[in-house]
Amino acid sequence: MSKILVIEDEFAIRENIVELLEIEDFEVLSAENGRIGFQQASEHLPDLILCDVMMPELDGYGVLSALRSNPTTATIPFIFLTAKAEHSDIRQGMGLGADDYLTKPCSAEELLEAVKTRLKKQELFEKQSQLKLDELRRSITHSLPHELRTPLNGILGNAELLLLELEDLDVDEMRKMLEDIRASGQRLNRLIINFLLYADLELIATNNQRIQALQKSSASSVDSLISEAAKEQARQFERAGDLQLKLQDSPVQMAATRLAKLVEELVNNAFKFSEPGTPVDVKSQVEKDRFILFVIDKGRGMTPEDIQQIGAHLQFERKLYEQQGSGMGLSIVKRLVDLHNGKLMIESEPNQETTVRVELPTAG
Repeated sequence: MSKILVIEDEFAIRENIVELLEIEDFEVLSAENGRIGFQQASEHLPDLILCDVMMPELDGYGVLSALRSNPTTATIPFIFLTAKAEHSDIRQGMGLGADDYLTKPCSAEELLEAVKTRLKKQELFEKQSQLKLDELRRSITHSLPHELRTPLNGILGNAELLLLELEDLDVDEMRKMLEDIRASGQRLNRLIINFLLYADLELIATNNQRIQALQKSSASSVDSLISEAAKEQARQFERAGDLQLKLQDSPVQMAATRLAKLVEELVNNAFKFSEPGTPVDVKSQVEKDRFILFVIDKGRGMTPEDIQQIGAHLQFERKLYEQQGSGMGLSIVKRLVDLHNGKLMIESEPNQETTVRVELPTAG
């Protein structure tokens, strides 16, 4: 049984709506002003709120603003009931996050249709969110043990050899084993960071308040940030001479740590899937209010099917190439770009050239 909260200061109207909804087998709560209504919503977490605009103590806009600022009530469907039907009033309500706007007086049929429609949409939204979370859990459950076991085996295997044969190994042999242990440890650390980051981004995508908070962050002097992140990847692949930078500075609507991660994943892929001695170009430019980043390599590339299937835990043609890694880098980039109202575009000619283009809003 769905629970509905009716916030209306006029007694007769409030009672009529309550009676109508109860006849339709809804559980109904009511409040005579906005302050009490907000308290009721916070305490009982209704499935839907019907709220008047003009009320004493706290008007409907104030109620909606308070609800959307509270994580526990931020996603409750909200329908305004009001005699104010001016376009500016409607836009104000919708701008605050209202889901619908009914003008009084409205018929019982109109009200019930609006209520049932909104509840159905909310049910669909919750099912979709749950499906995404279930898919994420399954992917992690299936992929995490295998992905972590590979570098962990490298650490354990080399450590075991060191312990068993320590007295018979020379310095160069020990150094080689320690370097392998360090490389496996770094890979394991990267995998864990990426799994946790992707899981967090998926959770953010289901929470409007967290999305809004994410989009308020920005980074300045991004040319140096991008340069440092790209150079670090070139250093790790011992390909500093292959990296070519041509960057235009601009403030970008993304936190510096997130942007650095985005660059890290794109440049890492470019080096990983191209041969030493071939160039990796990292370029940026500003067009109007968009910051555009390009990462170009001359590696094996992707087919159109590969590009369409960008998703977590997908390693393109893994059996053929046996590349290390979870294949999650582009999925992290795509989710970051989507959450910041950007665009990710990939053009690739297999074994010739791949261009990844990222567009992000500029800040300020």
